Amino acid sequence: MNVLITGATGFIGKHLVNRLLTDQHNVFCTILKEEENPFDQRVKMLYFWEEDSKGIIDFCKKNSIDGVIHLASVFLVAHKYDDVQHLIDSNVKFGTFLLELAVQSKIKWFINTGTFWQNYQNADYSPVNLYAATKQAFESIAQYYIETNKIKFCTLRLSDTYGPNDTRPKIFNLWDKIAKSGETLDMSPGDQLIDISYIDDIIDAFILLMVHISSYIDKSSKASVYAVKAKKKYTLKELAKIFEKVTNQKININWGALPYRDREVMVPWTKGSVVPGWEPKFNMETGIKLIFGIQ
Repeated sequence: MNVLITGATGFIGKHLVNRLLTDQHNVFCTILKEEENPFDQRVKMLYFWEEDSKGIIDFCKKNSIDGVIHLASVFLVAHKYDDVQHLIDSNVKFGTFLLELAVQSKIKWFINTGTFWQNYQNADYSPVNLYAATKQAFESIAQYYIETNKIKFCTLRLSDTYGPNDTRPKIFNLWDKIAKSGETLDMSPGDQLIDISYIDDIIDAFILLMVHISSYIDKSSKASVYAVKAKKKYTLKELAKIFEKVTNQKININWGALPYRDREVMVPWTKGSVVPGWEPKFNMETGIKLIFGIQ
């Protein structure tokens, strides 16, 4: 298939691009005018700016784009006044322009990426923060396109992710740092349940969903929400113990020195259905070993 990806330079995006290339798909990625192409010649770049609608449509038609996997977003746990415009531009405005252009280009399907934080306290919709609210806003806008056009649209909602070569300030990287330095880290009481999935399981879900959405036949199945859910959830304290055991490192954590965040997610969303045919392959111990190259 010919697949257009946004957010391809992020942690998930890079892994997805590599998997699609391995599976012999043709990969196209959006890129801003000022950015450089980080991929090899197998990946064709679409320089995307809103004013060039004709150029984007021509590009998609010329390259017979079958579908879009929309990963690009701005993530903020907490926002300030100056962040509002950036969040809306990235998470609502860009996605809407992209979906409009996909419809005009006769692209068959569109996979959106959502977040468990749209479902605080397991509600059908209750945003943890403004970031989650903007993700929901785009899904609401997409409903118009679903009802008035032939494009097939679905959302894959993710919780937390981890894996090798992750440059994000994620918990395992932070714990590894303090284990090596001997520092003490202040944290919350640590009783929140964590739903975290290894990157290869995440990519499997996207690949299976891509195949699944391509086979949609009737209109009633055009708009769906799926989830990637870990086989087992752990409290933050339990994760720390697993990390220490697997890496054979002691981490000094001052549990309870910090309060829980406002609207802390104590129990992740459980209601979402997984992609048909998908199940996680990696347990936590194996995933941590792969991150740090432990045999």
